[in-house]
Amino acid sequence: MLEILKESLLTCPMVKREKDGVVYNYFINPLTDGIPEVTAELLRDVTAAMMVSLDLKNVDKIVVSEAMGIHIGTALTLATGIPFVVIRKREYRLPGEVVIGQETGYSKGTLYMNCVHKGDRVVIIDDVISTGGTIKGILPALKIAGAELVDILFVVNRGSPDIGIPYKTLVTIDVDENGVKIIDSAF
Repeated sequence: MLEILKESLLTCPMVKREKDGVVYNYFINPLTDGIPEVTAELLRDVTAAMMVSLDLKNVDKIVVSEAMGIHIGTALTLATGIPFVVIRKREYRLPGEVVIGQETGYSKGTLYMNCVHKGDRVVIIDDVISTGGTIKGILPALKIAGAELVDILFVVNRGSPDIGIPYKTLVTIDVDENGVKIIDSAF
């Protein structure tokens, strides 16, 4: 399990990016960037690992963040029958919409959560955690909505940020000028 994910990380392209004058190494992977193409085998590999790792008992909804959480949310929904909710970058002004401030290592913006209600038991899944900025915005939004957080899982962990509560990861990596190194794996 996770051999396809690990191989995709170890062989993925790298680019140099810059933010605020700091140059850093950025890995480009199908699950975190949609480049190169996301294969069915990779999605099956990750979905099987998520199903074993997550506490899905009595979960009402899977919560994902736009955009790169959508494909893993779709795969997990198809495998479990549990519906997923996308936290969006677009405001719809629907009743009960929760506004989320988001600040990551790469950007700052606003997200919007709909369709999560009081008493919903939810799990959060996302493609990668590096700074924790996205999840730190989502956690208070779930409280505002009155949802019960059952579990959190990130496919890739780069940086192991403290988000104030425990979370699960499938693969922990480090990235340098030589590429991706796998530090730890759930399987």
